[in-house]
Amino acid sequence: MTEVTMAAGDSREFNGASPEAPEALRSNVYALLANLTAGPPSAELLNALASIDVPEDAADTPLGEAWAMLQSVAGNTSADRAADEYQDVFIGIGRGEVMPFGSWYLTGFLMEKPLAVLRGDLERLGFRRQENVSESEDHIAALCDVMGMISSQTDGADHTEQAAFFSAHVAPWAGQFFQDLQNAASARLYRVVGFLGERFIDVETKYLEVTPNPVERRVVT
Repeated sequence: MTEVTMAAGDSREFNGASPEAPEALRSNVYALLANLTAGPPSAELLNALASIDVPEDAADTPLGEAWAMLQSVAGNTSADRAADEYQDVFIGIGRGEVMPFGSWYLTGFLMEKPLAVLRGDLERLGFRRQENVSESEDHIAALCDVMGMISSQTDGADHTEQAAFFSAHVAPWAGQFFQDLQNAASARLYRVVGFLGERFIDVETKYLEVTPNPVERRVVT
């Protein structure tokens, strides 16, 4: 079985906005989103993001603007500042400004039925939870990690299986989550991460031919 990880820095190498095969590019974007939502980015990752080369012919694409924005904000963000921002946005005192869990978006509560269904699908796909991971498997970072692995060219799942997992566990709430991330009071770097995530989920929805069925917006209190 493959272990689902959420440790910042553990995901596969991110190759920026360079032209690649669709599957490799998709896998890398998922890896990046997993990294950034699992924990604050390292100085090395921030430097890599600041060096993104956005091709001219990609500037007007759905993701091109997001890459350019990410390049700019990463170049003006220190690792310490990113860590403070991550703390405020995702953790906070008692609770962060966003709740990065699918069960919360789908039911209003943590650890509900959607998580049990997800665990069954993960087991069927050959994934298991790491023993040292405290967050549940419906954390956005874990789901991006899984999508990155099953969309990989080398050991990924076929298109139908990818679409089924995305439709069941990502599409209903991830777009709304990334919108909420853009609106988090303390977000600066993560406002752009949210913008990239929202754009990418929209692109994936079309690529995987999934019918959008988003949850209603939840008001964080």
